[in-house]
Amino acid sequence: MEYKRFGNKIIVRIDKDEEILEQVKKLALKENIRLAAVQALGATNSFTVGVYNVVEKQISAIEGLDRAKEAVNTFSGSFEIVSLTGTINTMNGEFYTHLHMSAGNDKGEVFGGHLNRAVVSATCEMVVDVLDGTVDRAYDPVTGLNLFKF
Repeated sequence: MEYKRFGNKIIVRIDKDEEILEQVKKLALKENIRLAAVQALGATNSFTVGVYNVVEKQISAIEGLDRAKEAVNTFSGSFEIVSLTGTINTMNGEFYTHLHMSAGNDKGEVFGGHLNRAVVSATCEMVVDVLDGTVDRAYDPVTGLNLFKF
């Protein structure tokens, strides 16, 4: 990963064989990002996304999912990242990110959901818009999600 900062905007290039969530965390910790909006595109050859099940609200066995039971889908092959969007913020004062990703195959079929893992196959171009301030998260028993706490 390489990046360049322009005031509150950071332009990021995540390289082949790097995992996107790992690189976002590395960037956030290095740049002390407490709140930001994220958008990206690129290519992946392996990714896992999930869809949250509000009714069941159970702990998932998938790494990185604290309190969410998700229908998890793993894909491998050649995919274009059509959209990657979300936030960087904090929970209990520590790094937290919430990203969703959609990726399309050579037939034009697009798959997506909550991003659990994605390995870059060529490049991933990301824009991180750092916002002044902090918004923490807290577990909400009604939804079973970690929601913004203002």
